[in-house]
Amino acid sequence: MSSDTPAGHGPAECDRPLDEREAEELLRCICFKTGPPRQVGVELEWLIHDREHPWIPVHRRRLERAADAVRTLPLSASLTFEPGGQLELSSLPAGSLTDCIDAMAADLTAVRGALGRSGLAPAGLGLDPWHPPRRLLHEPRYDAMEVAFDRSGPAGRAMMCTTASVQVCLDAGEEEPGPLGYGRRWQLAHLLGAVLVAVFANSPYQHGRPTRWRSARQSLWAELDPVRTLAPPAHLAPREAWAAHVLDTPVMCIRGGEGPWAVPEGLTFRDWIRAGVPRPPVRADLDYHISTLFPPVRPRGHLELRMIDAQPGDDGWIVPLAVTTALFDDPEAAETVYRTVKPLAETAGPPPAPRNPLWAGAARDGLADPELQAAAATCFGLALEALPRLGASEAVQQAVARFHERYVARGRCPADDLAERLAISAAPSMPAVDAAPSAVRPGQGRKDRS
Repeated sequence: MSSDTPAGHGPAECDRPLDEREAEELLRCICFKTGPPRQVGVELEWLIHDREHPWIPVHRRRLERAADAVRTLPLSASLTFEPGGQLELSSLPAGSLTDCIDAMAADLTAVRGALGRSGLAPAGLGLDPWHPPRRLLHEPRYDAMEVAFDRSGPAGRAMMCTTASVQVCLDAGEEEPGPLGYGRRWQLAHLLGAVLVAVFANSPYQHGRPTRWRSARQSLWAELDPVRTLAPPAHLAPREAWAAHVLDTPVMCIRGGEGPWAVPEGLTFRDWIRAGVPRPPVRADLDYHISTLFPPVRPRGHLELRMIDAQPGDDGWIVPLAVTTALFDDPEAAETVYRTVKPLAETAGPPPAPRNPLWAGAARDGLADPELQAAAATCFGLALEALPRLGASEAVQQAVARFHERYVARGRCPADDLAERLAISAAPSMPAVDAAPSAVRPGQGRKDRS
């Protein structure tokens, strides 16, 4: 529902230097906007492959021409392209799950048509199984990001250029405690998030070889930076934890003109406020700094759940969106699922997500982990009960039920299917790797309003 790249510097009054207390107060106010959960959104990232030969790299010029064609489409979602050419659609906030699905499905139909005329297709893969990182966008933000991530190893470049996800965006929740309270939803997101990693893991290959991960994409996020991909400390209240985390995370860069931008090492935002050099930070710098933090759950007024791999098939993205929304926004399901996943905190231990045993096990083992499979089975049962109460169409309910039967009930995830297909097909005669039964046939996303 929001871009990772804030636009402009805002009104003139926002351009005065921030002090530390003001920054803390801003973070508490802007990152958890409370109220009854009413809206839902989704951000879909797609790798772009040749439709017939996805293992063959697509020439830069061909990608650029296709991107230009997609940009001419009258889409309701915000369209951006990631550094490696991945396409991202960010929906507007929708008043219901059904409205969100319908709007995004219509946009995707148009996008697929435009790409198809160039012989290309969006591929639902968490990590490109064949191609090495190749950065196509050379802008000051991404130049600085590459410099910063290179200090920790190769994971940053792989994340920037070869990964794709389904990000579910939900309201922060009510101010008061309870199953829909923002504090409970914050806790739920960090425990249920590991279950979502395991259920929807879909990235077992990299550079044409199997990895030891079901979600190698998630393993990259855990490796790419010592601090900015971590969840805040769990022992603090959400607002205080997030404010401290933002201020005590090193800035990725200090913007200045056309670039190159300065990429300081170890300078936290708090340090920058106190030192005021090379210039004092302003409100726009704080907003931008937030956009360079990549925890599994990022509060931006609403909650961004960022841990789900891109899914196979044209409509595979609908299942994680529907399941996650049902478990968070239906009060009965939210109460029961919290009790279901709360014991997972013992497996997680004190380290923050995603660098704790629970999250690492989810990325490595998927639903082969008995504890995660049991939690996933309960979660899908609760979601299937809640979806009719949320007005989800019969087609969406059936898509969730099929996924449960095909994967969750069997202790499998999409990565297991993908790994088997790639292992069988060592020669370039294989079908497109995101082939999967359609979750929802065209025209079935909208609830019958008769």
